[in-house]
Amino acid sequence: MNPAYIYRTIRFFFVIGVVILSLYAFLYLSKVTYPFIIGLAIAFLINPLVNIMEVKWKIPRALAVLIALVLIFAIFAGLITLLVAEIVSGADYLAKVVPQHLDTLIDFVEQFFAGQIIPLYNQLASLFNNLGTGQQDTIMTNIENVGKQFGSTLGDFIQGFFEKIPNILSWFPNAATVLIFSLLATFFISKDWHRLSGIFSRMLPRRAKKSGRTVFADLQKALFGFVKAQATLVSITTVIILAGLLILRVDYAITIALVTGLVDIIPYLGTGLIFVPWIIYEAIGGEMSRALGLGILYIIVLVQRQIMEPKILSSSIGLDPLATLIALFAGFKLIGFLGLIAGPVTLVLITTLHKAGVFRDIWMFIKGNEEAD
Repeated sequence: MNPAYIYRTIRFFFVIGVVILSLYAFLYLSKVTYPFIIGLAIAFLINPLVNIMEVKWKIPRALAVLIALVLIFAIFAGLITLLVAEIVSGADYLAKVVPQHLDTLIDFVEQFFAGQIIPLYNQLASLFNNLGTGQQDTIMTNIENVGKQFGSTLGDFIQGFFEKIPNILSWFPNAATVLIFSLLATFFISKDWHRLSGIFSRMLPRRAKKSGRTVFADLQKALFGFVKAQATLVSITTVIILAGLLILRVDYAITIALVTGLVDIIPYLGTGLIFVPWIIYEAIGGEMSRALGLGILYIIVLVQRQIMEPKILSSSIGLDPLATLIALFAGFKLIGFLGLIAGPVTLVLITTLHKAGVFRDIWMFIKGNEEAD
C-alpha cells in the first residue's frame, strides 16, 4: 500500500479524534464554568459599546464597562417595569370582567351536560342493561382497568410535581449566584479584553491567528444579526397584533400585544399560546364575531412569521434563505424547540469556518505534502 495514503488516513483519524475530544472537553468543562461562559458571551456583546466609550469618549475602560452594564441593566429593568405595570393594570381589569365570563362559561357547561352528556349517558345505560352478564362483566373490567391506569398516571404526575417543587425552589438562589458570578466575570473579562486577547493571540500560530480573526469578526456580525433579526420579528408581530386588536376594539390592546409579542420568542408555539385559548373562549362565550376576528389575526401573524423569519434571518446573518429554512427545520427535528435557534447558529458557524478557510486548512493537513496522486 502507498505510504501516502496511510499517512493521510492517520492524519484523518487524528483530526476526528481532536474534534471529538475538544467537544467532549467543552461539554464537560461547561458544566462547571458556565457562569464564566455567560460572562464571556455578555462581554463579547457589549465590547463594541465599551470600545466606543473608551476610544471616542476617552472614558477609562473599567468605568466604560460599568456604564455599559448599568445601561443594559437599566434598559431591561425599565422594560420589565413597564411590562409589569401594564400586566397589573390588565389584571385589575380582568379581575372585574372574569367573574362575568366565568358565569357564562359555567352556564355553557351546564347546558352542554344537560343537552348532550346526560341523554348520551341514558342511551349507553340502556344499551348496557340489554347486554348479557358476561358482556357487562367484561365492560366493567375494562372500565376498572382504564380507571386504575388513569389514576396511576395521575398519581405519578402529582407525585413527580411535588417532588420537583424543592428543586424549583432551590433554583432561585442558584440563579442568583450564577447571575452574580456572570456579572463579575463580564466586568473583569471586558475590562481586560485587550490583554486577554493579546495573551490568547500569542498562543496561536500565525495561520490560526489569521483564520481566528476572520471567524471572530464573522461570528460577531452574525450574532448581532441574529439578535437584530429576532428583535425585528418580535416587533413586527407586536405591531400587527396591536393593529388587529385596535381594529377589533379589544380592551388593553397594548398590554396584550406586548405580552403576545414577547411570547412569540418561544419557538414553534409562540403566539398560539395566547390566541388559541382566547379564540376557543370567545367561541364558547357566544362572541363568534370576535372569535372569527381573532382567528383571522392569528392566521395573519402565523403566515407572516413563517414567511418573514427565513428572509429576515438570511438578510441579517448573511445566509441563503433556503439554507436558513433547512437549518431551522433540521434543528427542530433533531433537538426540538432549541433547535430553531441552534440550527441557524450552527449554519453560521459552519459558513464562517468555510469562509475563513479552516476546512481547507484541515484538508491540506490531512492531505500532507506527499505527491502520490
